[in-house]
Amino acid sequence: MRARARVVVVEDGRLALIRRRRDGRLYHLFPGGGVEAGETPEQAAVREAWEELGVRVELGPLLHEEVLGDERFLYFAGRIVGGEFGTGAWPDLDDAAEPEKGGSHEPVWVPLGELRNTAIGLDVRPVALVERLVSSSPS
Repeated sequence: MRARARVVVVEDGRLALIRRRRDGRLYHLFPGGGVEAGETPEQAAVREAWEELGVRVELGPLLHEEVLGDERFLYFAGRIVGGEFGTGAWPDLDDAAEPEKGGSHEPVWVPLGELRNTAIGLDVRPVALVERLVSSSPS
């Protein structure tokens, strides 16, 4: 089973997400990606935060885990300790040169209050983790 690691960063009532437009769809994901050979899931989550968001993170506990097909997704709490949000180097130059290949990818802050508002209708995955974050945050 292949492992994928993601980081969950909540700061000042906002959640760091990746806004994706691909194949005519708009949705949001937690930053992260595949665990490379010789790397732990925790190391992958830290690396992916740097690549996708442009920030250094300190990891906290595992918040959520799910299995989809042959992939195991691990979601770690993260706290920004350096870098500048939005300066990540992903997508790589190949994806940027061929946007139809990878779609768009944009690091964004989403207020937790917007995730509570079902009228806005943001598609954020995984839903179970988002619901838990929203229910545990102050209104």
